[in-house]
Amino acid sequence: MTQDELKKAVAQAAVEYILPKLESDTIVGIGTGSTANFFIDFLAEHKALFDGAVASSDVSAERLKKHGIPVYDLNSVDQLAVYVDGADESNAKLQLIKGGGAALTREKIVTASADEFVCIADQSKWVKTLGAFPLPVEVIPMARAYVARELIKLGGDPVHRRGCITDNGGEILDVHGLNIEDAPGLEAAINQIVGVVSNGLFARRPADVLLLATETGVQTLRA
Repeated sequence: MTQDELKKAVAQAAVEYILPKLESDTIVGIGTGSTANFFIDFLAEHKALFDGAVASSDVSAERLKKHGIPVYDLNSVDQLAVYVDGADESNAKLQLIKGGGAALTREKIVTASADEFVCIADQSKWVKTLGAFPLPVEVIPMARAYVARELIKLGGDPVHRRGCITDNGGEILDVHGLNIEDAPGLEAAINQIVGVVSNGLFARRPADVLLLATETGVQTLRA
């Protein structure tokens, strides 16, 4: 199977997973990226079953609206039953690296607001140790050089993602060369650097469920 076929398979599996949770007043949190896009497209077939969605990026919000799915501001929502999003890496504890699409901060906010976080990924994202994928860190623009120096002290090699401005007006440093054994500890340490908005480690709040597309089918994994 091609990678796109795997992504479509896991996106369809995610729709089937959340269908029993959908009610007329349910609002679904939806992430960002190519796998999330497939999920949005498949979910649209069932839009009559739920109220609407909260999106983690402007791009996802526009895709939802094109399907006729109402999009809500998170500040106007009391509860998200479930949040569905992809990942750039996942380990066996369902700790993730996210942010390849530069939406990590809003993804973290929506994740924190959801009762259940369902991660959808293909088998290429499964790793023993996080860090082969460069860790995205969103920073306040004026703090970029300072934050980069501090990230070097933590053992990383930060590279400015030129031309990338997040939906929040931030910039992204992609941190190479990390071998992340203590993901919650590193997540907390990076967040303590002045000028950091957030980083792409989802370890203090990992996924509750990982739907992983493989050549032999979609596996359902829990930490």
